[in-house]
Amino acid sequence: METTTVYGVLGVATILVFYIWRILNRLWFKPKKIERFLRDQGLKGSPYKFMYGDLKELGQMMVEAKSKPMNLTHDIAPRVSPFFHKYLAMYGNDCFTWMGIKPLVHISDPKMIREVLANNSKFQKQRGGNPLLRLLAKGLASVETDQWVKHRKIINPAFHMEKLKHMVPAFYVSCSEMIEKWGELVTPGSSCEVDVFPYLQAFSADVISRTAFGSSFEEGRRIFELQRELAKLISKAANSLYIPGSRFLPTKNNTRIKQIDKEVKDLIKSIINKRVVAMKAGEASNDDLLGILLDSNYKEIKEQGNSIFGLSIDEVIEECKLFYFAGQETTGNMLVWTLILLSQNPHWQTKAREEVLRVFGDKTPDIDGLSHLKLINIIFNEALRLYPPGVILRRMVHEETKLGDLTLPAGTLIQVNTLILHHAKDTWGEDVNEFKPERFCDGVSKATKGQAFYLPFGGGPRICIGQNFAMLEAKMALSMILKRFSFELSPSYSHAPSAIITLQPQFGAHLILHKL
Repeated sequence: METTTVYGVLGVATILVFYIWRILNRLWFKPKKIERFLRDQGLKGSPYKFMYGDLKELGQMMVEAKSKPMNLTHDIAPRVSPFFHKYLAMYGNDCFTWMGIKPLVHISDPKMIREVLANNSKFQKQRGGNPLLRLLAKGLASVETDQWVKHRKIINPAFHMEKLKHMVPAFYVSCSEMIEKWGELVTPGSSCEVDVFPYLQAFSADVISRTAFGSSFEEGRRIFELQRELAKLISKAANSLYIPGSRFLPTKNNTRIKQIDKEVKDLIKSIINKRVVAMKAGEASNDDLLGILLDSNYKEIKEQGNSIFGLSIDEVIEECKLFYFAGQETTGNMLVWTLILLSQNPHWQTKAREEVLRVFGDKTPDIDGLSHLKLINIIFNEALRLYPPGVILRRMVHEETKLGDLTLPAGTLIQVNTLILHHAKDTWGEDVNEFKPERFCDGVSKATKGQAFYLPFGGGPRICIGQNFAMLEAKMALSMILKRFSFELSPSYSHAPSAIITLQPQFGAHLILHKL
């Protein structure tokens, strides 16, 4: 009897030791082994810290940076990405830090960047991590390999220039409504201080509602409010250590995130169901993004003879969430930073206005005229260089992989620091933090000498599918604003660029508007 008890105790102890070893190996021995492996290849980086890696310091530095505005300068990386700015300055632009137990290898070599962005089967979007991050928008942005090919093929028709041409009138209507609201605030010959950021967010949200769903912003307002709240909650989660299973805990954050996710899905599903019913009755239009998407999906299923070749309703919902989030965020932020830059550079504002008046006169802006706005184009290019919507690009390798002269262990995260690349003196010169649109007079390729140093919309096969949509929308808005108003920075403007998923002015964008 005693012998049996001893064996039982030994058995339990053995199992306990085994699991303790596995946990310690995962949380300490394996990361330390990877750290030595990377250092042996000549990479410098931060020492691994048990379980959290650099997440605690990263989070603390972000909180501190956001606690106050900065001086009015375009050298914004120390505030927007304080942790990465500090460690890249310390160890060099090619180094490593730690996202919890995973190594994060930073790359700046253009050949490496091009390889990572071009080979989207080897260098994939990050799997694992905090699953709450995937609730904001999955769809085309997160699927991989064959699934990505299927999604891209079905969605592509929605963003052909021929289709976008039919959406330009919707851009005009949405912008006209915003301009009218500004006009009510500013009487002729006078001026008025306006925080333009919420108006630009509402404008870009309205554009997505009209062009994606044929509905007005008022009907879609709830989706935008929810998506914006979700982005803030998820941004907070992204800078925290994720413990597997913790998303099921009934915390205030988790509960609210799940509530938002359900409500957004229900709202979009209702829109889709109405459209499907209308399509079956032969009444639906396929001029908007949802109509084109559903039509393209139906044709793909019919051509292939099997529904597995198309998107499910749940997948269509995720693509719609992506339309909503990416479509609003990208254009609204691009416009707000452009207005701030033109407020600081009145001579460029004047030149841009002269071009708009020369191309359109009193006519309504159309797609042909928008494509001839060369000065506006280079102004946007420079605004996107100084204030890119996404400040980092991140990929992951799922098996041991060669990248340049490096060998990366399975599970390694790779990060391209877009914002820091866009502000690198070695590439752009000593005047890197000055607003100089003339850099792009001969095109992006000439400005970057053909290197992968300029990535406002990403790059490679996964380059943002909606970039032409965003640029057309932004050109329409800026043209109409310049025709009706001149503007300057308000003394109450607080310069506080902040990455809440995308790069935004934390305390708004207060401008003094003058009606022309």
